[in-house]
Amino acid sequence: MAENLTYQGHLYGLRGKILRVRSEQLLEQFSLTDRAHDSVETLSGGLKRRVELAKGFLHQPKLLLLDEPSTGLDPGARLDLWQYLEALRNKEGVSILLTTHFMDEAEKCDRLGILNRGHLVALDSPESLKTKVGGDIIVLRTRDPQTLRLEIEKKFESTPTVLDNTVRIERPRGHEFIAQLVEAFPGRIEAVTLSKPTLEDVFIRQTGHSFWSTAFEGVRPEETVVNRQLNRPD
Repeated sequence: MAENLTYQGHLYGLRGKILRVRSEQLLEQFSLTDRAHDSVETLSGGLKRRVELAKGFLHQPKLLLLDEPSTGLDPGARLDLWQYLEALRNKEGVSILLTTHFMDEAEKCDRLGILNRGHLVALDSPESLKTKVGGDIIVLRTRDPQTLRLEIEKKFESTPTVLDNTVRIERPRGHEFIAQLVEAFPGRIEAVTLSKPTLEDVFIRQTGHSFWSTAFEGVRPEETVVNRQLNRPD
């Protein structure tokens, strides 16, 4: 593994003590020191991923492009990775552009772009994107979601949608509207959930389907990706 980093460093013109110190720092950063002399092909998938990341950070780039860097990492390693990325941004002025399928990671970004079937459908900060969702999110579970959707639309002049066999409504002061729904449709609503908008809700609003449902609609996973960018401080 250490040899692998050495060859990578040579590609970027690194030699001698500078390369050795940098390699040792990264091996320690990614908890690889005790495996430094092991062949990469003998490592687990998660450890191989750490080696790839160490190679990417070796030459201290000012612009870092990463494709789902936390894939294959355990929760502890994922946490360490994001702490390191944020340190690169805040302390070393590195700009980072990456893709992720994890909404909790996307929440940490400065700017977020949502891609759907190869098209950019949204671009803004996570908080700004969430404010564009119309109020609270109400999800109703019922035996006949399509019929209930039409009746709600007619009675309340609302625009509910059916998603995953549930009726989904965006509405300000959702807790008050729930009482109206239950009174208007007694016995028809089996369960209700109320929540504030999340990035998943932003994705649904922009694409018309939930994030993971694309796997069942004939869309390749890489065609539905969340991009996040960590910008260098001004």
